Amino acid sequence: MRIIKRKWLVLFSLISVTYAFSPLSTQLDPVVDKADGPDFIAANAGDAWVDSILDALTLEQKIGQLFMVAAYSNKDEKHKNEIAALIKDYQIGGLIFMQGGPVRQAELCNYYQSVSKVPLMIAMDAEWGLSMRLDSTVKYPRQMMMGALSDPQLVYQLGKDMAAQCKRIGVHVSFSPVVDINSNPKNPVINSRSFGEDKRNVSDKSLAYMKGLQDGRIMACAKHFPGHGDTDSDSHYSLPLVNHTRQDIDNIDLFPFKHLINNGLASVMVAHLSIPSLDTTANRASTLSPYIVDTMLQQQLKFKGLIFTDALNMKGVAKYNAPGDVDFLALKAGNDVLLFSEDVPKAKQRILNALASGELNEKYVTDKVRKILKSKYWLGLHKIAPINIENLYADLNKIEYQSTINRITENAITLAVNTDNIVPIKNLENKKILSIVLNEKSKNTFQITLQRYANVECVQIDNPANNAEFEKLLTKLNDYDIILVSVHNLSVYPKNNYKFDAGLAEALNKIAGHPNAILGFFGNPYALATVSNKKLFHATILSYEESEAAQTSMAQIIFGALPAKGKLPITIDADLKLGMGEETSDLGRLKYGLPEDVGIARNDLKRIDSIILDAIQQQTFPGCQVLVAKDNTVIFNKYYGYQTYEKLLPVNENTLYDIASVTKIIASTASLMHLEGEGKLQLEYSLCDYIPELVNGTPYEHLTLQEILAHQAGLEPFINFYKEAISNGVLLYDVFSMAQSDLYLNQVADKIYVNKDYKDKMYKKIVSTPLRPVKEYKYSDIGYYFMQMIIEKLSGTTLDKYADSVFYAPIGAYQLTYRPTEKYPIAAIAPTEYDTYFRKQQVHGFVHDPGAAMLGGVGGHAGLFSNANDLAKIMQMYLNNGTYGGKHFLDSTILKKYENCQFCETNRRAAGFDKPVMDGVGPTCQCVSFDSFGHQGFTGTMVWADPEKKVVYIFLSNRVYPNADNKKISTLSVRSKVQEVIYDAIGKSELYVAQ
Repeated sequence: MRIIKRKWLVLFSLISVTYAFSPLSTQLDPVVDKADGPDFIAANAGDAWVDSILDALTLEQKIGQLFMVAAYSNKDEKHKNEIAALIKDYQIGGLIFMQGGPVRQAELCNYYQSVSKVPLMIAMDAEWGLSMRLDSTVKYPRQMMMGALSDPQLVYQLGKDMAAQCKRIGVHVSFSPVVDINSNPKNPVINSRSFGEDKRNVSDKSLAYMKGLQDGRIMACAKHFPGHGDTDSDSHYSLPLVNHTRQDIDNIDLFPFKHLINNGLASVMVAHLSIPSLDTTANRASTLSPYIVDTMLQQQLKFKGLIFTDALNMKGVAKYNAPGDVDFLALKAGNDVLLFSEDVPKAKQRILNALASGELNEKYVTDKVRKILKSKYWLGLHKIAPINIENLYADLNKIEYQSTINRITENAITLAVNTDNIVPIKNLENKKILSIVLNEKSKNTFQITLQRYANVECVQIDNPANNAEFEKLLTKLNDYDIILVSVHNLSVYPKNNYKFDAGLAEALNKIAGHPNAILGFFGNPYALATVSNKKLFHATILSYEESEAAQTSMAQIIFGALPAKGKLPITIDADLKLGMGEETSDLGRLKYGLPEDVGIARNDLKRIDSIILDAIQQQTFPGCQVLVAKDNTVIFNKYYGYQTYEKLLPVNENTLYDIASVTKIIASTASLMHLEGEGKLQLEYSLCDYIPELVNGTPYEHLTLQEILAHQAGLEPFINFYKEAISNGVLLYDVFSMAQSDLYLNQVADKIYVNKDYKDKMYKKIVSTPLRPVKEYKYSDIGYYFMQMIIEKLSGTTLDKYADSVFYAPIGAYQLTYRPTEKYPIAAIAPTEYDTYFRKQQVHGFVHDPGAAMLGGVGGHAGLFSNANDLAKIMQMYLNNGTYGGKHFLDSTILKKYENCQFCETNRRAAGFDKPVMDGVGPTCQCVSFDSFGHQGFTGTMVWADPEKKVVYIFLSNRVYPNADNKKISTLSVRSKVQEVIYDAIGKSELYVAQ
């Protein structure tokens, strides 16, 4: 069982000294003098194995060990045979795997190793994970995004993750990190592959990356020596010129290389660059320069690790040197491994000729082969075993790896500008918010996540240039309080300004003037240099690239579920400079993450699926929503089945359910606590203190609110008010009408309206009903008719308006509502029972409870509709001691008073809230704490919060469709079984911590 907790993922701590040079000067390890070189060089372990291999190799076979050739898993049998021939005939030392797939590569790797006399060193370019070359593997952020991090430990964890993935697929060397300082915004090849332009930031992050790989026993390779950051051409196609002085190279370009070398760097890749200040030989690439490779890297910097050339087929070096010659010159310059040779036979012969002529000597070659073999021993190649193909895909895509990506992303997103602290958006009530997505055809993950927090109107403009729809939209911008404009689907490559064209730039220029416009940019920030008005945006948020994690994280930062922490690692222009980045605090709104984010293994929640699917198959309900939040993070939010058994409309995240008696704690109890906080009400007072006009002179007058809310007031469970409004199965005409009018104002169901004065008869009916002879626990809806009356009298408005204004609108629970058909299409609402006695129709969009229906759909005991997401906000607010989204809703002392059981010796109930039964059958599993509280609903719903475990659990279904006699949800204990799975998963995570 794999159970990962966020805290445990941090496996090392960088010992630090403080630098005070730039805003991005984070903290570096003090220099650790690795005088003996990296571990595999310094260690004596393996010398016997190395010597035995060397003794068995001929000179020609030793030369073969110097070559690392390119292998592909997406090519044909001919390519496979060519590589096998090089291994068998020339004893090449290694392979760099390029494009393909993981299983195909693993199978080829096994085959190639089986035909090699000496185990092959396998390498890959894996700067942002194996996905840089392989499909179906984890894609990590590029280094520019990680350059925005304040915490290098996250980069270390990425390195550790990547090391595990490399080992699983038989890769030994990752040609990463890129330690180039990208000081040239027009750099066409390094760019987002670099951690940025600040040398200390680059060094800091590179060291963490290196340590993560090498602690996982994968060889890190710092590239591209001596620094490829300030070039405006690509060495794949030409020989780039670096015009830095020797002093600049020492102080800037070499800075991260020195730091990594002094801390045990295992290998370096030398770039193909023309650097006149270091080597004046015309058209000589740095790879072939003895001064750069030998004198500077090995002698002056004392690097004793493995030296790789950059690919020798790249035009930066191949254009000026013939195959074979280029390999010889690279070896002569001091390189150890000749990467991507264009012609191994020619290169081998050229080296043999040099040995024969005295240009090279055998000891020179042998020493390099010894270094290669020592590195192979350190990498474990002395006991190599075939790669196990079984479960390879699953092992390479563990959910823990996605958790690392999510944490990197959410910590890197940069709030570069935040005028008037507009981000995070705090007060949601009465705010009209518009999201404009540019360069996108349909609603994306960013907009879906935004709508989890507030009622955000979403539009998409695929091509704003000369777009009449966009021009029309511009005229309406002043109708909104906040404009969220975001740019999507850009290229990671600098060509054509990352596909950020003039039309997109002009669109942003037009929107920027809105007084509360926020820009979210899902791409390389360098592209924003072409937006002249960007300083007019009230806020600018940068994610550096686009991914699901980037879209969800940015939306959560905007609404304060996550803090903003990132710092801009580059300078774009005078408006967006290195080090910019406003830090914010989270507002306590629900975050959306993975179970692993809170230490729970996703697999431990899988049994929820089988419980629900089995219940649907048994027609317990046609569909449902299940949400789990732990530690203020939604870790499970799934929807199942359909709205009906006819399977016409699938349940989705926004499907609204009649939550029935859950209304009691989400509307009535919440409102009562708020009124008590205002000093308008006391739980211990009686009905006569608030509604004397109704109860005085009746047995009800001295019933306390406490007794009523704890269901210990002697009230009847319910009253069928509709029975007196029906004669011979027909609705009475003076009570109901088929058409709405001033008299028949409130709608009961489709084409049925109730006389607005009938409410008075209902209340008279209640107070004329005798109380039960003994005040003991008996669940009743009746008390909530009184609660509604009290709330409306003290607040001066109706219950639905009061609850919405005080709670739902400010909290962003816009899908939590009475009378849902007034706001939402009928297709968005799950139907309930087919009423054969009262309404004689399918109840759909109207409250199922007959009493609440006769009140016009707004009752103290029933009437609310919601999805799971919005209910979770209210329950989380309760867990947060009455606060949510930076806003204080309830006094914590009053909240605690209501949450506690009121008559504990004989009655488990709190004031409004239900409590668990600790011995016997109750609304919950036996695993919850007694401090927990919540409620169930007749229609098949449940909400529950546990302060001890910091858990919110929401279950919504329409089990009463089409017949309320269906009791399977209780007989099968579906809701409590799901809850048990949740607590079992928590228990396993806690056990892991204890161990």
